[in-house]
Amino acid sequence: MNILNITYLLNGLLMIAMPVGLTIYLTRKHALSWHFFWIGAGTMIFSQVLHIPFNIILNPIFSRPFIISLPIIWQTIAFATFLGLSAGIFEELSRYIMYRWWAKDARTWGAGLVAGAGHGGIEAIILGILVLYGYVQMMILRGVDIASITSPDKVEMVKVQVQTYWSAPWPMTLLGAVERLFTIPLHLACSVLVLQTFLRKNSLWIILAIIFHALVDGLSIYMIRIGFSVFSSELIIGIFAVFSVGIVLVLRERGQTTDLGTAIIYKTEAKIKPLEDTPENLDKTRFQ
Repeated sequence: MNILNITYLLNGLLMIAMPVGLTIYLTRKHALSWHFFWIGAGTMIFSQVLHIPFNIILNPIFSRPFIISLPIIWQTIAFATFLGLSAGIFEELSRYIMYRWWAKDARTWGAGLVAGAGHGGIEAIILGILVLYGYVQMMILRGVDIASITSPDKVEMVKVQVQTYWSAPWPMTLLGAVERLFTIPLHLACSVLVLQTFLRKNSLWIILAIIFHALVDGLSIYMIRIGFSVFSSELIIGIFAVFSVGIVLVLRERGQTTDLGTAIIYKTEAKIKPLEDTPENLDKTRFQ
């Protein structure tokens, strides 16, 4: 049995299972519903509805004479910077809008994590579904006569695509899942960073989130454009993922304090009841 049958399938399934499993863990640990996950997922889709057309419209700028006259290295830097900043601005401003108007009750560390899991998770789930769809297509194409299902002028092209797909080194077939494993912590970190804008009443936190997001995306694009391998690019994202976990943990204390403080207030208010001015109660309040 070809190991690629397993790894390609596993790749798609993991891309879907990881965010789902993470959200189940977070919602149970912090006693939250999936409400914040779906808000985060909707925020991600909203950001891309604006982000993708923006990139399509402005991409032709990089074919202008004043750009292509620059040395290749500066063209690459400009392109990577543009894509990194556009991703950071659209996604982090969308998170700000989410917290400001759609998730006004998301003011704890746990809620921020669930929203971040939704933001990065829906992207992983959609990509995972596409990976599985492509896997099913290639399984079908491998077992049929290509000439019988496509036009003669496309037969060779389809054959090459099928052959390339089924001859890939097996570690390459799992890169999608690895990338999602590294990317989801980035979304968690950005989610709690933007949340600090509301917890600490300081807009500098959203600027920090934009810069962090732009740095990760821009550096990844730059490395690929100058010829680094996909593995090298994923290694860089992995390093940022570890750093992202550090950001999440550093910002944990304030979120936990908020959760604990809110719980104490609610429990105290629930327990404190005014005493009636009866002789029996007045007698109990005297010093013994």
